[in-house]
Amino acid sequence: MTVRVVLADDHQLLREGVAALLDRTSDIEVIAAVEDGVAAVDITSELGPDVVLMDVSMPVLNGIEATRSIVREQPAVRVVVLSMHADPHTVSTALAAGASGYVLKGCAAAELVAAIRSVAGGRGYLTPAVTGGVLRELSELRSTVVPALTSRERVVLQLIAEGHSTGAIALLLGISAKTVGTHREHLMAKVGVRSVAGLTKYAVRQGVTTLDHGE
Repeated sequence: MTVRVVLADDHQLLREGVAALLDRTSDIEVIAAVEDGVAAVDITSELGPDVVLMDVSMPVLNGIEATRSIVREQPAVRVVVLSMHADPHTVSTALAAGASGYVLKGCAAAELVAAIRSVAGGRGYLTPAVTGGVLRELSELRSTVVPALTSRERVVLQLIAEGHSTGAIALLLGISAKTVGTHREHLMAKVGVRSVAGLTKYAVRQGVTTLDHGE
């Protein structure tokens, strides 16, 4: 059986390199490659791949939020996060969002292929380099009460935290500036902060954004 893969990463060179690598593997086929989280969610809905290979830091919608959306809407699709981030908080946040695997971008080609095959077969995969603090971090995340945010609120929160203006967010999401302001007020009320700085700190703490697009 051929494993059908969607690749999501905002760096074209990496997309092309990983796609070329996987296309040399007889049982894996890259059926689409996209550059942001929104496109990843959309193309996954359209094509129904077996596995999505997902970057973390991407524009518009980050990989963790895209993973959350994909797993919620299409539970049969498996997500492997491919990231530079090795810290336990990012890894455990990705797993809590529904990722079935987590691999570092510095891994060997054989490990990436093994991770894809593993999750496609219904198993998980966690690169040995990040296993140290992940179980403890996951335990702490599960014991923390986190306010329930809608999908749109989470996207707005990410964009606010990344420094986008109200007008820019409105353009990106196709909504009015007034609606953006309403979302911002609701977010502040839900998470218990009174400023954009407070929202930004909350977003980083919860893994909604890493504030790092240098992956």
